[in-house]
Amino acid sequence: MAFIPTSDIGPLHASKVQPPRRRTLPPWFKVHLELGPHYKELRQLVETHRLHTICEEARCPNLWECWNNRTATFLILGDICTRRCHYCSVTTGRPAELDSEEPQRVADAVKLLKLRHAVITSVNRDDLPDGGATIFAETIARIRQVNTSCTVEVLIPDFQGHQEDLTTVLSKNPDILNHNIETVPRLFPFIRPQGKYTRSLKVLQWAQEMGARTKSGLMAGLGETEKEILVVMKELRMVGCEMLTLGQYLRPTLAHAPVARFYTPEEFEMLKQEALGLGFNHVEAGPLVRSSYHAEEQAVHSPRL
Repeated sequence: MAFIPTSDIGPLHASKVQPPRRRTLPPWFKVHLELGPHYKELRQLVETHRLHTICEEARCPNLWECWNNRTATFLILGDICTRRCHYCSVTTGRPAELDSEEPQRVADAVKLLKLRHAVITSVNRDDLPDGGATIFAETIARIRQVNTSCTVEVLIPDFQGHQEDLTTVLSKNPDILNHNIETVPRLFPFIRPQGKYTRSLKVLQWAQEMGARTKSGLMAGLGETEKEILVVMKELRMVGCEMLTLGQYLRPTLAHAPVARFYTPEEFEMLKQEALGLGFNHVEAGPLVRSSYHAEEQAVHSPRL
């Protein structure tokens, strides 16, 4: 099934308009919700430290599992994004002023949670001269000061293709540099209109050339073909990407891009084996897999290529 951009859908006669309906999820999307003690502790910590998490902003289906396991992906640079991607539920608008104390608050939270692996991501901040790279670097440094044994993964934006901003982040030696490709080239203009496929590949290539362990993520179900997914995986390997996450796209709201189809767990397993055959040293693939899913295991158990 092909993805059809909303701009290509003509107006309908008022009498024929039907209210949009959500698609019923396949049975393999059942998620066990449990308000365990770690979940409650992390919820309170996020609130008292005035932090944001992509777990909440992106309505991640794994929030309950991860928070009960004392893991979370911290969202820095505020919670307002300067871009409008048609798969993402993070609010788009004019961001607030930078919060210079945010890196320390994140570090304090990492220390209180006694994390062994911290994942730091951000909204896009195209309004800033460095895209927020300095705050990324400061956050890494502060975490290392308070918890020397904690590994740090950063999930970065493309910084509009400015290599010097990437250099700023990598100067603090994060253990993993993650930048999600998200979708196939054909769908980029509709799904990521302010992004560029080749630019994202270039960011990953630069990071690899600068000595970083690199990782990327891809969504399935937006209208791509399996052949297109395989091509993207091959091109990620060509720029040296070492780790890959592959999960099912789920429509956050009816205002976002529709789901073209649901991949079965067996199809995800097939794609995982294809990726491993291409040389990725670690692949997480499945309906509920997201960028930071089992991130600690990837950091600890993935040998450097």
